[in-house]
Amino acid sequence: MLHTPRIIEGGHIGPVNSAEVPRFSGEATYALLPRLRDLPSGHQADIKVVGIPFDAGVSYRSGARFGCQHVRQSSRLLRPYNPATDTSPFAQAQVVDAGDMAVNPFNINEAIETIEHDALELTANGSSLMTIGGDHTIALPLLRAATARAGQPVAFLHFDAHLDTWDTYFGADYTHGTPFRRAVEEGVIDTEAICHVGTRGPLYGRKDLEDDRRFGFGIITSSDVFRQGVDEVVDRLRQRVGRRPLYISVDIDVLDPAHAPGTGTPEAGGMTSREILEILRGLRGLNIVGADVVEVAPAYDHAELTGIAASHVAYDLITLMADLKAGRKN
Repeated sequence: MLHTPRIIEGGHIGPVNSAEVPRFSGEATYALLPRLRDLPSGHQADIKVVGIPFDAGVSYRSGARFGCQHVRQSSRLLRPYNPATDTSPFAQAQVVDAGDMAVNPFNINEAIETIEHDALELTANGSSLMTIGGDHTIALPLLRAATARAGQPVAFLHFDAHLDTWDTYFGADYTHGTPFRRAVEEGVIDTEAICHVGTRGPLYGRKDLEDDRRFGFGIITSSDVFRQGVDEVVDRLRQRVGRRPLYISVDIDVLDPAHAPGTGTPEAGGMTSREILEILRGLRGLNIVGADVVEVAPAYDHAELTGIAASHVAYDLITLMADLKAGRKN
């Protein structure tokens, strides 16, 4: 049986029906969703899942350039109903897989320009992006595009083991460890509403934390999540963000290596996959304008542990965005 588009509740084109077509067959689009180019005339995409296979900004293990396809492959088991929120995100909004951006793997500055341009083009009709990386360098141009579309600096929640607010590596301004210092300097994030979640591990010195506070970041460490609990963390984040347009960036290394071994810079003592999913679900109703999941390096990912975690994180982020868009239409 061919993988043909099918109309589901809400009049949207839904994922392939896995009761009729085996999940392990055919093209691995994200969650078996239709491709953007396969939407019939007259159907607009509300949320576009797009890959950015770029990892020229990494400082340790390479391989995140292969993360986009790995997450898609790991997403085959995702189903259209989300019982945690009692919603059907693919019925609430038209969600599609928009394929991958083609970015220059040898020139970081050119790649950043391409990502910003393509993100603006993909969101020109009001669509939101769920981006799969790639390394964390890609978050800077995505934030630029999100702020341009929002018409104001966006609130920003950053789930990561690391701060990513360092200045340079080997004199390079643009790497996966520097995007959010650049974002502050460029004024593309609202410094009254920014926070790291899940940070841990050794730093170069106390100055790293002092710089971070000076930029305006709050910090909720992985130990805070463990000791304070999900509900208190969610409350702190909701108070910090308010009703501002919000961008969420998830480096999969925010999870402990037991849950996400396939990443470039793993750190012991991280969050569980259950904790991050519950925190994200607690952000329901916030004005999320875009999100990314980055730093999945499949060469280090035995049994698809990291890919499965990343695909579920993306699914819950899509659920939040679809719920928001459905509420605006009603």
